[in-house]
Amino acid sequence: MISSSNIRVRFAPSPTGYVHIGSLRTALYNYLFAKKQGGEYLLRLEDTDKKRFVSGATENLLSVLETMGLLHSEGPFISQQLTVNSLPESPRETLRAGQQQTIESVKYPGIVEVGDYGPYIQSERLELYRKYAQELIDSKKAYYCFCSPERLDAMRKEQMTNKQMPKYDRLCCQLSSEEIQKNLDAKLPDTTIRFKLPDNETVWFTDMVRGEVSFNTASMADAVLLKSDGYPTYHLAMAVDDHFMRISHVIRSEEWLPSLPLHVLLYRAFGWDAPQFAHLPLIINADKSKLSKRQGDVAVEDYLKKGYLKEALINFVAMLGWNPGEGSMQELFSMDELIEKFDFEHVHKAGAVFDMKKLDWINAQYIKRLSVDELYEKSLPFWQEKDFYKAAKPEQQSEEYLKKVLFIERDRLNRLDAVGESNAFFFIDTLEYDKELLRWKKNTDDEIITALTKAQEVLTALDEQDWTQDNLSEKLMAAAGEKRGDLLWPLRVALTGAKQSPSPFEVAFVLGKIESLKRIGKALSK
Repeated sequence: MISSSNIRVRFAPSPTGYVHIGSLRTALYNYLFAKKQGGEYLLRLEDTDKKRFVSGATENLLSVLETMGLLHSEGPFISQQLTVNSLPESPRETLRAGQQQTIESVKYPGIVEVGDYGPYIQSERLELYRKYAQELIDSKKAYYCFCSPERLDAMRKEQMTNKQMPKYDRLCCQLSSEEIQKNLDAKLPDTTIRFKLPDNETVWFTDMVRGEVSFNTASMADAVLLKSDGYPTYHLAMAVDDHFMRISHVIRSEEWLPSLPLHVLLYRAFGWDAPQFAHLPLIINADKSKLSKRQGDVAVEDYLKKGYLKEALINFVAMLGWNPGEGSMQELFSMDELIEKFDFEHVHKAGAVFDMKKLDWINAQYIKRLSVDELYEKSLPFWQEKDFYKAAKPEQQSEEYLKKVLFIERDRLNRLDAVGESNAFFFIDTLEYDKELLRWKKNTDDEIITALTKAQEVLTALDEQDWTQDNLSEKLMAAAGEKRGDLLWPLRVALTGAKQSPSPFEVAFVLGKIESLKRIGKALSK
């Protein structure tokens, strides 16, 4: 058993663009497990694939993790601001106090201020990977490969034509020491280092989610460990970093499950203890296809921009592949509750369906929990993007007015970007609607006029200090009597110009006495 003080997990993304919802879940499960066990949650940037480099991706990743509250607890100490090359042509440089900044660089936002811990960055540790790749060469557990991409491609095509499993044919494993040295001296451009797998060996391991799993090396290829550009592949860098970072548990997507036997064999080749592994189920669409950008939004940033609250996203993502156990009816969890309840016993093996309706429902519940002041603060950027808000009168753009609208909308909102969308009449000076919309059932024009006049009299009699939803409801309901529709339908249309809207009491409360009476007067003139 590993003591809690030795439990160390890591989230190790490649900064290659946006932060996928699946990546957020991986980070979250690592974080929850570490916090529950009293261990450490670390961050490592696996940035050694230069072809996948995306400018600004690292900064975006760090910003999203900070926003979601998933802050790592350890890393290289930053005595000043950390800046990195904007182009990874060579290992990234850490610019510390006293060093002259001579490269184009960008600052990590929010997370690497003075006294903070930066993430572990693989491209700063290239010599470490080369050292251990050479160690495998020296112990005959790896070998140099000089095959060109053209030869490898032709080999794979021939194997597929012959209905053989595509994998490296070990041509370079058979080279003599003299041939190897000759090729090294010639500095052939396609030189790599490959791991030498044991022949026809069954590798067994126990996964924390899937139980006992096995693979036979006969179905595997000798993987490249060090690429021709001197950068390590994921496999080598992962094993070396996890060892030196003292990672006790590797929690990652099931996409990495086929690579696990290679990783276990790498640990064995180095003589290191392997961590425990947990492979999480894929997140899939309702049609069982893999969640992808082509089928809709998959980036955490997209959901934040649409007005999903970070607490709701965390709650929703936590339930994508995990539940609190049989008999539990709880669906809403704070971060502290998730930490308390999370375990791998209740992580599913099957794919987790991404249900937008469920996400909307969870987000709506969190919006309902907000005070009007909190909702105003969080929704203001969304208001400022609305054309009807921009065109509204100054008093309709005021904090007091918006808070009244939000008080009405709070229980009806699924997302913050929907504020005002269903109730734009709050911000329109002149309503346009057909007078027939004012008619309740088969009421005559005279009956409509009578109803609107009665509502006008009730509202005129109310003082400004008595202009509350409760008073408006009480007075108007009393005036309506048993035939509520006769009075309330034309009044609601007069105030909103819409077929569907909140109740006339709520609308009148927001509009205020002067505007409400003005709109009733215009309806009467129709």
